[in-house]
Formats: sequence, structure tokens, C-alpha cells
Amino acid sequence: MSTAAASDHSPAKHTMAALALGALGVVYGDIGTSPLYAIRECFAAGTGVAPTRENVLGILSLVFWTVTLLVTLKYVILVLRADNRGEGGALALMALTRAAHPNRPRLRAFILSAGLIGTALFFGDAILTPAISVLSAIEGLEVATDVFKPYIAPIAIGVIAVLFLTQRRGTASVGRMFGPVMFAWFGILGVLGIWGIMRHPDVLMAINPAHAAAFVAREGWQVFLPLGAVFLAITGAEALYADLGHFGAKAIRTAWFLVVMPGLVLNYFGQGAIILDDASAVRNPFFLLPPSVLLYPMVAIATAATVIASQAVISGAFSLFNQAIQLGLAPRTDVQHTSPQEIRQVYLPQVNFAIFAGVVILILSFGSSSALASAYGIAVSGTMVVTSTLAALAAGKIWNWPRPLIVGVFGLLLLIDVTFLAANLLKVLDGGWVPIAIAIVIYVCSSTWIMGRAALYQKLAAEGAQLTDFINSVGPQLPRVRGTAAYMARIGETVPHALLHNIKHNKILHERILLLTVLTEDMPIVLRENRVEAQALDKGFWRITVRYGFLQSPNLPRALSRLSTIGLDINIHDTSFFLGRVTLVSALKPLMPPWRRQLYFALARNAASAPDFFRIPTDRVVEVGAQIAL
Repeated sequence: MSTAAASDHSPAKHTMAALALGALGVVYGDIGTSPLYAIRECFAAGTGVAPTRENVLGILSLVFWTVTLLVTLKYVILVLRADNRGEGGALALMALTRAAHPNRPRLRAFILSAGLIGTALFFGDAILTPAISVLSAIEGLEVATDVFKPYIAPIAIGVIAVLFLTQRRGTASVGRMFGPVMFAWFGILGVLGIWGIMRHPDVLMAINPAHAAAFVAREGWQVFLPLGAVFLAITGAEALYADLGHFGAKAIRTAWFLVVMPGLVLNYFGQGAIILDDASAVRNPFFLLPPSVLLYPMVAIATAATVIASQAVISGAFSLFNQAIQLGLAPRTDVQHTSPQEIRQVYLPQVNFAIFAGVVILILSFGSSSALASAYGIAVSGTMVVTSTLAALAAGKIWNWPRPLIVGVFGLLLLIDVTFLAANLLKVLDGGWVPIAIAIVIYVCSSTWIMGRAALYQKLAAEGAQLTDFINSVGPQLPRVRGTAAYMARIGETVPHALLHNIKHNKILHERILLLTVLTEDMPIVLRENRVEAQALDKGFWRITVRYGFLQSPNLPRALSRLSTIGLDINIHDTSFFLGRVTLVSALKPLMPPWRRQLYFALARNAASAPDFFRIPTDRVVEVGAQIAL
């Protein structure tokens, strides 16, 4: 190869290496900390699995093939292809799948419900992950001495408190550290795994799926008990798809095949080897795997790895909630952008506090990572079922797969997903109810918000005047004053209530009227050149449509400034924004069940104000009140 050719390719290689390193810190933090507890829980008393040679090989075989089929095949090879213009995650896949079926309203409603369920389950995972990860790392101190036992929970809460307090500073500065730390972590996992395997090389026989099949045959229906623990080895796999937009499929795949999968598999087999050597090692095989002199350094680096895993899940929760707001699936809340370059880096104070409070309550309630392991897994397995379902519905449209291929591939994956979900549901009474309860609360709130907004818009449309008739009725008897007035308007031909109330009370109309409609498209980003459209109506009225992607936050003043390219100059300091301040009251014939109506009223009262959400200067806002009975 010539020198010139080499120089042409080196930047691309450097960029891919940097992206793959970044993916190690953000994408693989959660699944990378699973070795701390997965094998231990497979042999916990509740599973009924004794640490015999046959059982160790059977468990390791199940872990290996679960990682291979559900992570490598499903996510790394297949699901990463289902990108919504480069973005992944439950809501991005929901938007992509709904767009693939535009003329099937019932299917679109089902897809929306599935997306909401997947999102709700993710938030359950976001609360559980920091609790179980950090606790499992700090519990390594108990291997050295029982003196630390009373202080495990307080130390874990202290670490988590620092983590949540630093969220408002954003992840840009610390994010650069995540990749190298996790690279070292996976390297250590692999080296320790080899150290253990050298003591019992025959443990590698577990790669043969016959050992998994024999274990299942021996256990019969009782196999569902250890299957819930086997599933812990792949918790965090959903992050591969959720963080697709941050790093791209190629970088995520590169990191998986070259670093993550080898490190995980070697460590799991190393843990199995030391259990074969000494059955008592099942009490904490991860921290008993390295030489005793390395115990405290391992606790330190394990704590760092779990903090990184928690950070990744928390950041994902911020991003997902922000997407839900943009798509109209959740009430507006305070969204703070922590990076001027990266639109995905956001901080939501209310969400941060809610997750932190949930994590602390879980640690205080359960007390140990083993107790929390019973609650862990249900949320992740449920999310995986949703992902497989939505990907199957989208495969025919986006990949042009024939139906037999879709049924064969995703039928097998769904069968495995549902099997693990069933295994995890056995843990409902032992703590598994926690993520289910969290998901139910979030799903009910989100579905109520959607239903309430639909009822509100239905009522406003029924009481509104037709826009064409209204414009035709505007005559010289109505005084026109200088300046521009902007009114938020929905798609359709009705007049905004704020406009009608302004005329009713002030008896005037501005010389230029902007009817603003803000749309969130089923795509992550709408380019600036496609952001704003303007349509001239009659008598100084303009219909302005502003489009954003579900990753973008609205900024109306900035969007309106782009109208100058079509000759419509908007001076934001000479524009009055008339926004409706709706007071919701109970109707005699309600459009919603009473309990949902009261919940929607509470959500609406606590939603962020429209001026803050749309970045409108407060000194340019005029609020016009109205009572709406629902």
C-alpha cells in the first residue's frame, strides 16, 4: 500500500477505534458488570442447583448460548439493522414500525402500546441497575472480612448519591474516561477468566450445547428457577440498540466481537472452573476468582465499572424521557442540554430525583444484591419481548424479508425471550413485583396523558370556529394594530382558542397573524432546511409549520428566524406570543373515566410551561385563560 493510501485510511480507522472505545464505556457498562452476580445467583439456594460438575457445565453452556443467541444473533447481527435513520431504542423502533404500517390503525395502536410498555419497563431497569450493580461491587469487601457487612448499604448509597449529584454537569467531561476504564475492565475479566480456566481446562467443554440440553432434561420444569438467574448474564443487552445513535452499528459490533464477548465468556468460564475446583466458591465466585492479594483493587475497579454502568442507564433514561416528551407520550418537563455539540446529552432534574429516590428505597428495602437479583430480570426480559415483536413487524417493510423467514427467525427469538420472561415471572413474589409496579405506574401515566390530550383536542375542535369562515369574517370593523401576533395551532381548520379569546376581550387584531403548528416527526432529526414551512393565507394570516425530530428540543424563536429566507422577516422583539392557559374542570358527561381524568388533571398541572418548553422569551408571552370541561 502506498503512503498516500495509508494516510487516506488512517483517520477512518482512528475514528472507528475511538467510537468502539466509547461504546465500551456507554453501551456495555451494564452487561459488563453482570459477571459480578450472574453465576453466583445460578447456584443460589432458591434455584435448587447444586454445584456439581454436570450442573456447572450445564449452567455455563446455558450462559454461553444465551449470550450467543440473544446478544450476538438478535441484537448485534439483526436488531442493530433496524435503525430509525441511525437511531435505536424502544421509542425509535416504535416510531419506525408505526411508519411502516401507515394504513393499519389497529396495528398502529398495538405498536404504540408495545412501545409504551417497553419504555415503562426500561425505567424499571434504570432504577434497579444502579442498586444491584453498585451493591454487588461493594459486597466484595465481605469476602475479605465480615467487619464491613453493616456498612455495605451505607457505602453503596454514598457512591450512588455522588453519582446522581454529578448528573447536572453532563456526561461529556467524564464520558471520555468511561471507555478506557471499561477497556481495562474487560481485559481484567478476560485475564482472570484465563487464570481460572488454567486450573480446570475441561470447563471449556461447556461450549458444547449438549451440556445445556442435558441440564434442561435433568431439571425438567424446575429449570425455570435457574433460567431466571442465567438471564442475568445478558441484562444490559438492550443498551446495544438504545445507544445505536451515539456510536453506530459498526463500532458497537467491533467492540462486542473484539473485547466484550471474549472478556465476558472467559470470565464466566473462569468462575465455573474455580467452582469445579472448590464448590464453596459459589458464595461469591467473581471475587474468589483472583488471587486474594488483588481483592481490594478488584473491589475498587468493580465499583468504578458499576458506576459507569449506572451512568449509562441513567443517561439513557434521560434521553428516552426526552424522546417521550417530544412524541407527546409524556408531560413536558424541564430539559437541560449539557453539551452544545451533542443534542442527545440532556439532564432532566425531576427524572434524576425520581430515579435516585427509587434506587435508595430499593437498597434500604432489599439490603443485598442477592435479594435484588429476584427483582432484576423481569424488566429486561419484558423489554426484549417488545423489541423482538416490533422488529418482526418492521422486518417485512424495512428489510423486505418474506413472511416465512420472519416467522422462522423471530419466532425462535420470541420463543427464547418468552421463556426467559416466564422464568423471571416466577420471582414476582420475591421482589419481581417491583419493576412490574414501576412499569405499570409509568404506563398508566403515559397512556392517561395521551388519552387526556386527545380528549382535550377533541373538545377544543368541537368548540372552535372554522378558520376559513373566521378569516372571511374579519372586516374593517375590527381594528388592526401594528406588529405580529403568534398563536399555537393544531393541524386542522379550527381557530386557536387564544385568538378567539383575545378578540373577545381586547376587540383588536394584529396586522400579521402567525398560526404556529409544531410537529414531531417519526425520525430522530429534522434538518434545518426542512424545519419551517410558511403558507400565506388571506388578510395577513400565515400558517407556519415547524418540524422537529424526536431527539430535538423545540426553539421557536430560532425556527422563526429562518423564515427570512422566504422573505418573511420576523422580529422576535416585535412579536407577541398568545398562549392559551387552559384550566381543566370536570364535565357533567366526562370524556374519560373519573380516575383517569383526575390523574390527567394532576399531570397537566405539573407539566412545564409552554414558554419554557418552546424557548419563548417570557417578556413576549401573553397568556389567555380559558376553562375546558373534560
